[in-house]
Amino acid sequence: MFKVKVFVTLRESVLDPQGVAVKGALHSLSFAEVQDVRIGKYMELTIDRTVSDLDAMVKEMCEKLLANVVIEDYRYEVEEVVAQ
Repeated sequence: MFKVKVFVTLRESVLDPQGVAVKGALHSLSFAEVQDVRIGKYMELTIDRTVSDLDAMVKEMCEKLLANVVIEDYRYEVEEVVAQ
């Protein structure tokens, strides 16, 4: 069994209005040191698959559903879960 952590963020060239709003709110709370905020998504998937095709499967899931590859970038981390 594997745990896959997927991180999806807007591409640097895409305006992030949520990030701008959060940055403004932080500044209004006297956190003026914050220079930039980018908002993203985090997902954890538990998958019962073999290692040989896991990367291809996760990439396909990200590109077909989990990320909008036109405006978002994604990365993922895989860790093996030891059965207890």
